[in-house]
Amino acid sequence: MASYYTVKELAEAERIPDLYQVTKHLVFSSPATLAYNSPGAEGYGVKRAGLSIPQSVMLIVSPGCCGRNTSQISSMPRYINRFFYLQMDETDLVTGRHLKKIPQAVCEIVDFLEEKPELVMICATCADALLGTDWERVCRKAEDESNVRVRPCYMYALTREGIRPPMVHVRQSLYSLLEPKEKDPGAVNLLGFFSPVSKDWELYGYLRQAGVKAIRQIAECERFDAFLDMARANFNIVLNPECRPAADDLANRLNIPYVELQRFYDPGRVHRQYGAFAKAVGIEIKDDEDYENALRDLSVFTTHYQGLCVSIGECVNADPFELALTLASRGIYVTEIFAPVNELSKWYLNQLARLTPDTRVYCSQAPSMLSYEESGQKTGLTIGKDAAYYHPHAVHIPWNSDIQPFGYSGIRALVKEMELGLRREGV
Repeated sequence: MASYYTVKELAEAERIPDLYQVTKHLVFSSPATLAYNSPGAEGYGVKRAGLSIPQSVMLIVSPGCCGRNTSQISSMPRYINRFFYLQMDETDLVTGRHLKKIPQAVCEIVDFLEEKPELVMICATCADALLGTDWERVCRKAEDESNVRVRPCYMYALTREGIRPPMVHVRQSLYSLLEPKEKDPGAVNLLGFFSPVSKDWELYGYLRQAGVKAIRQIAECERFDAFLDMARANFNIVLNPECRPAADDLANRLNIPYVELQRFYDPGRVHRQYGAFAKAVGIEIKDDEDYENALRDLSVFTTHYQGLCVSIGECVNADPFELALTLASRGIYVTEIFAPVNELSKWYLNQLARLTPDTRVYCSQAPSMLSYEESGQKTGLTIGKDAAYYHPHAVHIPWNSDIQPFGYSGIRALVKEMELGLRREGV
């Protein structure tokens, strides 16, 4: 039987149990395998993230086994002629001689391409993590010889649980390219995602009403010069905590302050956050109508489906625990959550313990998940591809598209998606 703790047990625990700390046990790669996101063919792993900047290419330096699964990405039209490989053999693994070939490889890529790249990202794998390669030095040498910007990104699974995991570092590496420019008081950047935030997000309108004329995000930059214009921002809005270190760097280097917004699915939390945001940046936000519309849609759905059993996975555009609390507080029964537990989960666990104390929380990467069996309470709806795997007969809502939902529009879009899914199945 798969191991789990109830939300009540987790709320009462003095520390996070070893079950949810992947460094404490063997790893069953359930979410990664299901989404084929190891190392990033679906979703934005290090490889796709490293190519977010327009007019950039990537040199993958790796053994053949690590490089070949990039073929799933490189077959996409937007990535044709953007991935290149320098294969390491056994001697390279022992001696590190491949490092001397990298500047030449970068020069060959630049000479081969008809349109010269503005940036060459070098993607390193765990082999160089074990070798202790100084990639900053290697990139500087390659940059000097090729006369093109060269930056590293690390596909180091070994550092995933560390203080600077790969997806944190790749953001810092990309935004380190921004150089000082004259500030534009009417410009704002959205930081955090490599794909665009939904155009339905109401914050765009609030900012424009406040006099903001340019709202930039990396996913909408069509040319490298447009990306460099992000240095003109009056302030940054951080939408993903993994981008916080990059925002700190920009605040220190370019004097661009930032504020942080979290993704919520409870209209009340969104409303309070907008109030705090407006106060912090000195603007007025009138969101009463948007708040009422989101609250109405959510209330109509949860009233109609009172008692519906739902399982929530971690492969979703949401914090699984915040989403679980939003639904549970309105009469939806969340039977399971498949997600890692961390200190940020504690507040939500404490609230869920009062509402649905028996909700099970599984660690999808625990080896015991191989023995998972459905409980007696039949799940009627799953949110997340990983949760769907464990409940093949339920209604499935993946909720994991590249386009990022946020704010009130995100709430309404999720409600609509759940309604359509349940109606299609006659629920």
